[in-house]
Amino acid sequence: MFTGLTEDMGKVQKLERRGGSAKLTVATALPSEEFSLGDSVAVNGVCLTVNSIASPLLTFDVSPETLDTSGLGRLSSGDPVNLERAMRLSDRLGGHIISGHIDCVATVTGRREESGNIVFSFSLPPEKCRYIIEKGSVAIDGISLTVNSVTSDSFSINLIPHSAEMTTLKIRRPGDVVNIETDIIGKYVERLLSGSAPAKGAVGVSMIKLMENGFA
Repeated sequence: MFTGLTEDMGKVQKLERRGGSAKLTVATALPSEEFSLGDSVAVNGVCLTVNSIASPLLTFDVSPETLDTSGLGRLSSGDPVNLERAMRLSDRLGGHIISGHIDCVATVTGRREESGNIVFSFSLPPEKCRYIIEKGSVAIDGISLTVNSVTSDSFSINLIPHSAEMTTLKIRRPGDVVNIETDIIGKYVERLLSGSAPAKGAVGVSMIKLMENGFA
């Protein structure tokens, strides 16, 4: 699990296609001694497993599923990427709970300066946008951000100067593609309320039950 607080902007060294999969090598300023083989690292919000360490380089295998659902396959040598190591139970949860499993990609549709901040707008499939709510949380390329406004197939966010300086969003322009992970809590609640028949003898889930347990 991750929090959406970028620790380093790494740089892609190479992306080697291997049939339907790929091998991604990234240079990072994070101390190599703090990594172990098998560690989970979010690369632009995608949870990947470290399979090689040769300071300052980290190498990851990228599955066909990940290439299909995220923007990692569009990366080229020299591209910056947001990096975050998996959270520890003792860490402060400064962002929000992020699994590193991308729901879809979104396209930047607008960018404007406002009082020193950058306001971005994005378009994405309506079936994914349903999980994004005004003032809720969303992960964009692994960055935990607060949603300003939402329509049926778009949303906007406000990027403060610190977040712009520390992440790759500062270079995003209209037409660029970003990775989106919606809030995991909303997806679980929808699943519980989807009408799936409970096992015999099990207690079903209702809105009243969710409210009684603090979910609504």
